[in-house]
Amino acid sequence: MIRFFKFLLKYRNKLVDQTMFYLCMVGALVALAHIGYITDKQIAENFEHGVIGTFYVLFILSALRTIATILIARKINVSHISGLVLLLYFLVISVSRLADWAYLAKMEWVYLGIALVFLSELSRNSLFFDNFYFNPTILFVISFLTLILLGTVLLMLPRTTLVAPLSFVDALFMATSAVCITGLTVTDISTNFSVFGQSVIMLLIQIGGLGIMTFTGFFGYFFSGGFSYKNQLLFGEILGENKLNSVISTLLKIILITLFFELIGGIFIFMSLDAAQFASIGDRIFFSAFHAISSFCNAGFSILPEGMSHESYRFNYAFQIAIACSFILGGLGFGTVYNFYTFLRQKAAQIISKLFLRRPYTHKPRAFSFNTRFMLSCNAIVLLLATVSYFVLEQNHTLTEDTTIFGKWATSFFMANSSRTAGFDSVNINMVATPTLIMMVTLMWIGASPGSTGGGVKVTTVALALMNIFALARGKESIEMYKRRIASESVNKAFAIIILSVLTITFSFVLLNFTDPTQQMKALLFEVVSAYSTCGLSLGIASSLSSGGKIVIATTMFVGRVGTLTLLVAFIKNIRNKSYIYPTEKILF
Repeated sequence: MIRFFKFLLKYRNKLVDQTMFYLCMVGALVALAHIGYITDKQIAENFEHGVIGTFYVLFILSALRTIATILIARKINVSHISGLVLLLYFLVISVSRLADWAYLAKMEWVYLGIALVFLSELSRNSLFFDNFYFNPTILFVISFLTLILLGTVLLMLPRTTLVAPLSFVDALFMATSAVCITGLTVTDISTNFSVFGQSVIMLLIQIGGLGIMTFTGFFGYFFSGGFSYKNQLLFGEILGENKLNSVISTLLKIILITLFFELIGGIFIFMSLDAAQFASIGDRIFFSAFHAISSFCNAGFSILPEGMSHESYRFNYAFQIAIACSFILGGLGFGTVYNFYTFLRQKAAQIISKLFLRRPYTHKPRAFSFNTRFMLSCNAIVLLLATVSYFVLEQNHTLTEDTTIFGKWATSFFMANSSRTAGFDSVNINMVATPTLIMMVTLMWIGASPGSTGGGVKVTTVALALMNIFALARGKESIEMYKRRIASESVNKAFAIIILSVLTITFSFVLLNFTDPTQQMKALLFEVVSAYSTCGLSLGIASSLSSGGKIVIATTMFVGRVGTLTLLVAFIKNIRNKSYIYPTEKILF
């Protein structure tokens, strides 16, 4: 038996891994056909036995390989732990089906099990970048395109919708909107999508919000047990991490921070809901999970028939505040949120040392970095000004529905900050005043913080541009803040991003006027800015656009999510270094 295990270990990469990968691919396709394609109930019931059999075969093979690897290696690493977790999952589901436990015996747990095994095998083969070279920026762009196409195929399955399957253009639009965490829709997902279709949207939001490369890197490390040096260089450039020894920790922090705050947000959303409005506890949990993921990722999707303006939720201020806090945290950026964690950890350690351990506390360097302080200041200013402005401008319009001062401020806080990038609407956007509409367009264009799930040109970009104008007016050669001098490279990049955003929005707006000349120009401009900023607010014309108009909006969403400057760098970057510089000249203005 030991010799057999040694044989498996020796030829694992060439034989066992490849065999398991293809078996898992077939199993995933079988499960996908069962839940997404087969609409006849009798055929679906007969097919269910094949899905369950596939589940047992895949898990038994995966368990045997994990046990064999541990016996031969005589040590346990990350990939072994993941295999043991899958084995434990298999045992729990097997016992639950034999004992006929109502909740755990559902087919959904079998689907999840097959997906986990397939994901583990895919991750073992995902770190294939050692075989050939890819520009990390191009790889980043390709990953989004691949996810969009995969989402399009899934959304075209018959059981995604409750009435008729989506056309290719509509499925492409919805997939792009979900992956690019925008929230624009051409159909009502609350009434026209099945639970399977809503789950696909939720999954696309989650992966698109974090970036498919982040997921690939995380699961690749978790299931394969490590990164090669070239993988660390690749993911270091994608994540913006300069230290190679910090790539893995940064990757883990991003995933864990996201899941933690989504869990916290889901709990608060769950507590704010009225249990009488749900048929079961499972529906309430799914509702909470969907909105927690959608809000933290600033996606703007909702499975409420009329969005947040639904009569049962329009005045549920606890629900709105929970959603708002979630998308504000998501819009701050992972680095900023992690800085909060380190700050609170230091304060907790300081209090424990003084009160309980009775020993002096060793003070560490400032927890908040320069970028964190700058982003918090910018976000606080925009948040305060936007909320107050909405409260003042909408007193005689949408805020007349709110009967209390607290309700008016809660709605103002929700709508003003949702306009930046989240895309949720607790009021009818068509009923807001024209000055408020202009403010919303401006807030959408500004967006959230860099390194976050939010869109727009980013609040720090606009802040740098304004500060540079004041610096030039005062005759200063550089921008100074917090006793630091801002690098000229950052200022140049800020102006480049602003100019490219204006050009992209203008070009898309002109194209929309050609594809949909009957639509109002105000509505088209609002839609384009919302798409580029990945906000998702709409004046309600998305579903009535022509196929050409939908493709223009989908392309704009993709460019806004990836970034115009990123696309330019991916395709025209000149990596040749010059050993000389030209003489300097000044341009007349």
